[in-house]
Amino acid sequence: MRSADASLRPTRAEVLLDAIGHNLRVVRAAAKGCKVLAVVKADAYGHGVVPVAQRLQAEGVDGFGVALAEEGIELREAGIDRAILVLNGISGGAHRDIIAAGLTPVLYELSEASAFDAVSAGRPIDVHLKVDTGMGRLGVPLGELDEFLRELRRFPSIRIVGLMTHLSTADTDPDYVAEQIAGFAHAQGLVRRFGHEPAVLHAANSAACFRHPETHFDWVRAGIALYGYPGSSAIDAPLRPAMRWRTEVLRVRTLEAGDSVGYGRSFRATSTTRLATIPVGYGDGLLRSASNRGHVLVRGARCPIVGNIAMDLTTVDVSGVPGVAIGDEALLLGEQDGAVLDARDLAKAAGTIPYEVLTNVSRRVPRVYLNG
Repeated sequence: MRSADASLRPTRAEVLLDAIGHNLRVVRAAAKGCKVLAVVKADAYGHGVVPVAQRLQAEGVDGFGVALAEEGIELREAGIDRAILVLNGISGGAHRDIIAAGLTPVLYELSEASAFDAVSAGRPIDVHLKVDTGMGRLGVPLGELDEFLRELRRFPSIRIVGLMTHLSTADTDPDYVAEQIAGFAHAQGLVRRFGHEPAVLHAANSAACFRHPETHFDWVRAGIALYGYPGSSAIDAPLRPAMRWRTEVLRVRTLEAGDSVGYGRSFRATSTTRLATIPVGYGDGLLRSASNRGHVLVRGARCPIVGNIAMDLTTVDVSGVPGVAIGDEALLLGEQDGAVLDARDLAKAAGTIPYEVLTNVSRRVPRVYLNG
């Protein structure tokens, strides 16, 4: 974990751990008594999985969700002792490692049931069974669940302790959410008829946590909400973005009418224009599609990105901001002098979603962890 250090390159992501703790409390309030599984896959959505998970564990979170076995093992090695659910199933031959690390696999393939049974040494293997109620990616399709459960009897070590599904339109289409939940209810009945009694049911993601209390069941799986974004523009929740992405002005220069800047000359000045060059680019995760569309905060003013974003450098029009100088802070995400840019702003400019903005911040951008 790094603290603020003047020797670091000026381009860095400041992760606000107090915001993470605050967001967990907001999610808990919305979940109304349900347990909260913190989804920390993809390096905690770009925020840094170990410091984030350590803070969440200190805040009393009930468990963690990861996509990959190696993500869960990393958490165990860092001292995380809560339940860890491997959401995307198992790749390769990590079955023994998963058991040794005390991770809980999500099961949806009979071949994986067979592999776990083979290394179980007669001990029960606790799994969460995933059913596909309409996402269409992973999970046992409802029409195949009966046969799946019949075949699962061949692997006596497998013990279904959780049943889950994943909602595809919690942020957009409540009618389809209702269809999925009806399918999930059917799956619950079928699983119980085969003699399984899962202690944990879960379906809700961040958007469903706030919009669909009927989907809460025993756990809610909070991902993007923990990092400050509710999962839907229709949701008004008092979340705090947890990443402040900043750099500093590297150079200031003036273009005259007709001058251009950057690869492809995509920006040409129509009048005298004052430009600031900042040391951040698509190599750092600033999406190139935000060229000539996005903004950066300098001295509390929104300054447009002009020209094509390059691998290491971006140029910003600061004509309307008096006195901009080398060393001034330039902010891509966060608050500066009362002005705010967040991942939704950059996502809109780049034609994408906040999830991609956050997870795209590359590993060469130092993460600095701040409390208070």
